[in-house]
Amino acid sequence: MTVQLLLVQALNGLQFGVLLFLVAAGLTLVFGVMDFINLAHGVQYMLGAYLGASLAAATGSFWAGLLLALPAALACGLALEWLVFRHLYDRDHLSQVLATFGVILFLNEAVKVVWGNAPLQVPTPDLLQGGIALMPGLQYPVYRLAILLAGLATAALLWLVIERTRVGALVRAGASNRPMLAALGVDTGRLFMLVFGCGAMLAGFAGVMAAPILSVEPGMGDTVLILAFVVIVIGGIGSVRGAFLAALLVGLIETLGRSLMPDLLRLFMAASPARQTGAALGSMLVYIAMALILAVRPRGLFPARAG
Repeated sequence: MTVQLLLVQALNGLQFGVLLFLVAAGLTLVFGVMDFINLAHGVQYMLGAYLGASLAAATGSFWAGLLLALPAALACGLALEWLVFRHLYDRDHLSQVLATFGVILFLNEAVKVVWGNAPLQVPTPDLLQGGIALMPGLQYPVYRLAILLAGLATAALLWLVIERTRVGALVRAGASNRPMLAALGVDTGRLFMLVFGCGAMLAGFAGVMAAPILSVEPGMGDTVLILAFVVIVIGGIGSVRGAFLAALLVGLIETLGRSLMPDLLRLFMAASPARQTGAALGSMLVYIAMALILAVRPRGLFPARAG
């Protein structure tokens, strides 16, 4: 493991972390404000990727596809909220889990019917092709840096909205004490719809940005959903700041763990078993870290606060 490779993997981890944040931010707000377990949040990431790929192909421009995919992802999220999810808010968590799991199965099959089983490839936009020299002998793709910067800018904008606006104050209040917020005369139904739509659009944005570096295929949101739940548990349910820091932490652990564990184990065992054992341990590190953090801070690193 050279210094150059370590730096590349660290940047890949940060880039993966900001994509996780875009998915987890909406999920933590929905879970924190609405006390609603939405297992179908990952399919909104998948729908964003498919919408972005289709619209980019139709318009011949990645940027036009991105701009059109965001309101399309918002519309899909609002449609799901109106048709399915709002009828589950007052149900128990088991009913929510079963219903949203059914939505996952339905939308995964619907994607296969509309777009087929074959993965879609989205070309990198011309403006962001190539690499940039970070140090002698190290070129890093410009597009991956653009994903990192876009994620950081989105995180800053979301923080300003949550922490510095009246809508953000209502969201934080809803995450801390939803019954009291309703008793004060706030239209929680409209607030829920706003939160859900914004969460869907953020997940769709992550899907569009990930499309040029990942295969756009059915079920692509399932793995991201699992890690997004890890992020909100570590960061604290309902906390955007916690989701951001936890997403970066999870991205680094996931990427560096898979890269470094085989090399570290070669110091103590032969190459073949070190490779197999390292791959297994690398995939477990995120969950081990979650267990250790929750043992010290059961509510997460930065639980939601009122105000």
